[in-house]
Amino acid sequence: MMDIKNDIHALIKGAENAEVEFKSAKGGLPESFWESFSAFANTNGGIIVLGVKEKEGRFLPDGLTEEQIALYKKRFWDCAHNKEKVSATMLTERDVAAGEADGSFYLVFRIPRATYNIRPVYLTRNPFGNTYKRNHEGDYHCTDDEVREMFADAHHATAPFDNQILPNYSIKDIDPVTLQGYRKRFALRKENHPWNDLDDRAFLIKIGAYRIDRETGTEGFTRAGILMFGKTESITDTTCTPWYFVDYQEKLSDTPGVRWSNRIYPDGTWEANIYQFFYRVYNELSQTIPTPFRLEGITRVEETQAHIAIREALVNTLVHASYAEPGNIIVIREPDRIIMRNPGRMLISVDDFYAGSHSLCRNPIIQKMFMLLGYGEKAGSGADYIVKGWENNQWGRPVIEETVQPDTVLLTLKLGKEEMQKDEITNKHLSQAVPSLSQAVLSLSQACPKLNQYTTDVIAEFIYALRQKPQPILKLMEILGETNRTRFRNKILIPLMENGLIEPTIKEVPNNPKQQYRLCKQL
Repeated sequence: MMDIKNDIHALIKGAENAEVEFKSAKGGLPESFWESFSAFANTNGGIIVLGVKEKEGRFLPDGLTEEQIALYKKRFWDCAHNKEKVSATMLTERDVAAGEADGSFYLVFRIPRATYNIRPVYLTRNPFGNTYKRNHEGDYHCTDDEVREMFADAHHATAPFDNQILPNYSIKDIDPVTLQGYRKRFALRKENHPWNDLDDRAFLIKIGAYRIDRETGTEGFTRAGILMFGKTESITDTTCTPWYFVDYQEKLSDTPGVRWSNRIYPDGTWEANIYQFFYRVYNELSQTIPTPFRLEGITRVEETQAHIAIREALVNTLVHASYAEPGNIIVIREPDRIIMRNPGRMLISVDDFYAGSHSLCRNPIIQKMFMLLGYGEKAGSGADYIVKGWENNQWGRPVIEETVQPDTVLLTLKLGKEEMQKDEITNKHLSQAVPSLSQAVLSLSQACPKLNQYTTDVIAEFIYALRQKPQPILKLMEILGETNRTRFRNKILIPLMENGLIEPTIKEVPNNPKQQYRLCKQL
């Protein structure tokens, strides 16, 4: 048996959340175990602990014996390899750990996020009505549409949504101004390329906007071609992408009652295809980013790493969006941040996104069209450009989040640090200017060694936010650039609570969905 006493204590103190689930197993391996198994596999993974019951907001041991744990472990593996019980098993022996803590035995399962090609993970042999996802602290039944979308993602490599031929579409559905604009940019980038001499139809075939299916003999415009170059009403037709809606919202006005200082959306004055939206929005965003004076030879360089990061982030949003699902593509420019949101989930995990060198694109044909203009990176380095472009400006790490109901991906790019009362803190002279805040930084760093990996300014921002008001866990994670909720809770939150430096606002119910955290009085 493994000694997992410390892990069990840390998990119980952290309480249930989107990544941890406790199950009472006094009466046997609970059927609800498999619902959570499916939910974690189809969302972001998580941990299931057998042998813990909840009573009046507290988590207590079941008092299971070593013999019971051995029986449950065997029962799990028997069921895990039975297609009548569950469609797929991602676990290995090292993902199932049995151990003892304070006289009781536990069985801990680390459920990984299932890769896109085996989702959905469902119970019995019927995915409809038997597929689950995780939302906050609970499991919920997936709708039939959610199940179909996961199956579509699983087959995106062989039958991508954007490569499907649309019936009854013609050159009349293409906006000629958009196509001419694309061809001019392509020719400027690749001046001597042989495709420049082709007619429009041949050129569209080369870039994937028009396709001939050799097996069936059918031919026509692909969904990617219409999305990239099409007229608005052709894009939103029920045959193509009826939920398509792109929206840029600029919120920079200080005037009361002014909701937007600028907005770009399909208002009938322009053809709202992907190409037009990309350039209109990028031009707006790039003008709000400071451009320092820099020369290469005698030529001024107007584009900085931050500009490249924004461009790559915008391309990322457009090529990874699920155009088959209801939901808008929204870009929001606020004084202190840029937010980009698209429908659908990532085909890779958030951790893989930050690691870079991972590329699984939901819309490979649209991605190819951007790459031909020099935008978007196929080998995963696009994520590197985004992260490094922001970190090099000392604006912190971009924060990417996934949500369910509906499935969305949200990327937040903070512009500079939040205001911290200029009299209280400066970037260069923290300890000299504010001894009390400096002491607080030192106290937290000593209590939680994990914090030493962050700069003093970041820790100060973390403290300042808590001084202002109690903060939810997601806000604290955002400040530190953390993406793994369980790791943040175990490595940072729990040590700070154990040392009496922060405390929950709802102490009697640790796993309350409205739980927030505040500094203790001495800080």
